[in-house]
Amino acid sequence: MELRHIRYFLAVAEELNFTRAARRIGIGQPPLSNQIRDLEDEIGAPLFRRLPHGVELSEAGQVFLPEAQAIVARAEQAKALALRAARGELGRLRIGFTGSAAFSPIVPSSVRSFRRAYPEIDLTLEEAHTTRLLERLEAEELDAVFIRPGDADPPSFRSHALAEEAMMIALPSGHPLAGAASLPLSALSGEPFVLFPRIAGPSLFDGIIAACRQAGFEPALGQVAPEITSIANLIAVELGVSVVPSAIAQIRVPGVAYVPISGNAPIARLTLATRRDERSAVVQNFIARVLAAKAELG
Repeated sequence: MELRHIRYFLAVAEELNFTRAARRIGIGQPPLSNQIRDLEDEIGAPLFRRLPHGVELSEAGQVFLPEAQAIVARAEQAKALALRAARGELGRLRIGFTGSAAFSPIVPSSVRSFRRAYPEIDLTLEEAHTTRLLERLEAEELDAVFIRPGDADPPSFRSHALAEEAMMIALPSGHPLAGAASLPLSALSGEPFVLFPRIAGPSLFDGIIAACRQAGFEPALGQVAPEITSIANLIAVELGVSVVPSAIAQIRVPGVAYVPISGNAPIARLTLATRRDERSAVVQNFIARVLAAKAELG
């Protein structure tokens, strides 16, 4: 039983006249009569009683009518849902982000904008360090990730550069240098550094170490913070100093002072990464929202 046969049946059932039904459908009356006869043969019972000036539904036709209407309605609904899915209006989106990336205004702005535009998308968020996010992106367990890749984007993924921000020095507020308007990175020579594990963000970690070496000293690595966002708490108890993205300065932990770096300050980059072969309309819609947020926020 083909869907077109059911549509033909409904046209005749609504018009109760083969000529008008054929005109409405856009085919000739003889072909329409043949299609209805084929449907009746398949069902094994007549659906119409022929009258001198039209037709009327038989008992079988009366029972078949609401079922046929439901089938066509479901087919239309399925078509509409498929089209919405093709436009990226339905489905799921799994977003990952690093702890420090979440403090960039682009991240909450783009996620908020996407949720408002596509409320029926099943959206989930996951926080992890850069290495873990890229592993899950490659395994297709995440669809898009906000990361801080250092100087080079990860080569295996499609990257969208979003922002660059100068990094800052983070000091205990009681440190003799905490009140400075700005400091060269070399001022931290000999100070114990509080840093996150290299595996949490290899590129960013290496960038900080390289900047210190360029400033003429080898940083003395001290306490390790579980995540970059934990650094401020360890500095507050005077376990050392650090260099962090300026967005981290939004974490107002009592006992921590942030000082701009004078001279050649290292840069923290924010990137959205997706799989190179990503074709999902949902992901493409999200990328568009992220780039719009980037343009709006400058």
